[in-house]
Amino acid sequence: MARGGIRDTWKLKKWYQVVAPPVFGNAFLGTTPADDPDKLIGRVMEVTLFDITGDYSYVHVKLYFQIVKVEGDTAYTRFKGHELLRDYIRSLTRRKSSKITGIFNVWTKDGYGLRVTAMAFTRYRCKTSQKKAIRKVMHEIISQKAQESTLDEFIQLMVYSDQEGSLAQLIEERARKIYPLRKVEIAKSKLLWVPGPNGPEKAVVVSPLQLKRA
Repeated sequence: MARGGIRDTWKLKKWYQVVAPPVFGNAFLGTTPADDPDKLIGRVMEVTLFDITGDYSYVHVKLYFQIVKVEGDTAYTRFKGHELLRDYIRSLTRRKSSKITGIFNVWTKDGYGLRVTAMAFTRYRCKTSQKKAIRKVMHEIISQKAQESTLDEFIQLMVYSDQEGSLAQLIEERARKIYPLRKVEIAKSKLLWVPGPNGPEKAVVVSPLQLKRA
């Protein structure tokens, strides 16, 4: 008990191990404290893909995971989204060249809805019509691959941009026929909808304690 008879709530807290979802091999994400496991539900953990893979080439990829379940001293998470570090995106920007951004809402074949942001960086400054054509390629490829993939498969296509068949490589392969490109990246994603018993539900995770207060 703390001075003055006030309880030391910090000492009452228990530490929980947080793990990534199976698509990331249930990798250990870190520890987090709570005096009630229900308070962990909805909490977001932020790591880099380098932290999970040990591959330094992925140090610029930030991943977000949200705690959805606690069993014993282990907290289980769901993929919430990803984004590339601003410094990395800034390093891809060049004078006398163009950056083309496309933001698209897509659905996976197992019923998950995501908002995906793609970026293409040209070697030289291109015309508005060429930007529009490249953005159309982005939309077609991202939408098609989402429809053909489960959420786990689509996550891998987004975040592992250097692997063969990734969204970034597929877009670059087609879009460079329109205009010379230096780089294509899937800069950001956010999980918006998840499958529910009565159809799609917003991907909002709420602690049982918050429901009680409501």
